[in-house]
Amino acid sequence: MKLLELTINQIHQGLKKKEFSALELCKEYLNAIRDKDKKILSFLKINEDRSLSQAEEIDKSIAKGEEINRLAGVPCAIKDNILVKDIECTAGSKILEKYIAPYDATVVKKLKEQKAVMLGKTNLDEFAMGSSTENSAFGPTHNPHDLSRVPGGSSGGSAAAVAANISCYSLGSDTGGSIRLPASFCGVVGLKPTYGAVSRYGLIAFASSLDQIGPFAKTVEDCKIVFDAIKGKDEMDSTSVDLISHPRMPFSDKDLNKKFQISNLKIGVPKEYFVKGIDLEVEKIIKGAIKKYEEAGAKIEEVSLPNTEYALPAYYIISPSEASANLARYDGIKYGYSERQNKDLLDIYLESRGKGFGPEVRRRIMLGTYALSSGYYEAYYLRAQKVRSLIKNDFEKVFKKVDVLMAPVSPFLPFKIGEKIEDPLSMYLVDIYTVSINLAGLPALSLPVGKVGDLPVGLQIIGKPFEEDIILETGNFFEKKYGN
Repeated sequence: MKLLELTINQIHQGLKKKEFSALELCKEYLNAIRDKDKKILSFLKINEDRSLSQAEEIDKSIAKGEEINRLAGVPCAIKDNILVKDIECTAGSKILEKYIAPYDATVVKKLKEQKAVMLGKTNLDEFAMGSSTENSAFGPTHNPHDLSRVPGGSSGGSAAAVAANISCYSLGSDTGGSIRLPASFCGVVGLKPTYGAVSRYGLIAFASSLDQIGPFAKTVEDCKIVFDAIKGKDEMDSTSVDLISHPRMPFSDKDLNKKFQISNLKIGVPKEYFVKGIDLEVEKIIKGAIKKYEEAGAKIEEVSLPNTEYALPAYYIISPSEASANLARYDGIKYGYSERQNKDLLDIYLESRGKGFGPEVRRRIMLGTYALSSGYYEAYYLRAQKVRSLIKNDFEKVFKKVDVLMAPVSPFLPFKIGEKIEDPLSMYLVDIYTVSINLAGLPALSLPVGKVGDLPVGLQIIGKPFEEDIILETGNFFEKKYGN
């Protein structure tokens, strides 16, 4: 039995039937990390002793004949901007290199209640600012399908760990595409939930009105299991929502297709997402996947999101503005890296932030501070928020006619490490198909639907607010019928 290839359900059944123990499984994953991750660098920190003791607890419960949750004993990885109590949390930055988390993020607390085995913390672009995981202060993560290429970002470590079979599933965060892009580039399933569907408490903030935590997994079903475990209202996050008050089309965990009829599905294809500049091979695979839905009975309709062209500039005003406010707390005084020797207060601030933050974070802080400064606030930030409302209105109009939207995640294949890192504008364009969804607060799934050579291509399935179940079922249909 190839333990590292098992899905969450397969692990759950194997543990219950005592075909293998949680400890055996955990050791298998830890050995695989030691063997493979030197070349990939998906993990920044391995919690070997802690994960082994978590696995032993599961085995004791099974030996006593106790019922176990579906995530009990299943090894996972956590993006290193999500707090796990008493473990370092760096956010991929030197400024937090020795910071020890004093409490668990709500999502981590929920996974611990499920008795999940946490293998370690994964690499990311510094403070989640980037699309390639090259901005990490601790070195870039490599794409498991081609080590010379990026895994996407900012949650590249989380996606690469699942793709390399060195974690069964993982958590990431998505501010402008940071779950969907790595999922697409690494050929795994990634879900960016509706804003408010999952608590952000314990997530190191980048842009608070855009950030959302979500899962990476091998299959759509696994993605749903993890999402169900972490979603819901949290009194520690006032933006989180009680999903029970948003019942849509609930479906049984045992049978994802039970209440879902593909023939009733109306799929919108935004014409603005298929324009000049998209890689022709990527376009062919995405259109081929949409065609398969049509052949299965779904109704396909071309739709328009006319304000799409303004999404990227609006995003790159709003997100740096919020980042400049959120990152003001890293001042070299309260916690993290500090340059204090024989200096006055201003020097401590300037030198701690200058040496602790990397170039991309400094760039975005300056952009955001400028956009919020006196005389420019109305011209930039306020106008970007008005554009955000227009983008949201575009989606609302379209969703009166269709159930889901389908588009590429990225206009091109995973690029070479070093290829775009010196050109920030070129790097920002990587997010062209993903930022609109964050600005509108919508859920979206990245589903592997094909490859160009060895390089995966992800289909983006976008849903109405709090209709994760619909996009998950839509993805599950394709996965079950055609494989991923």
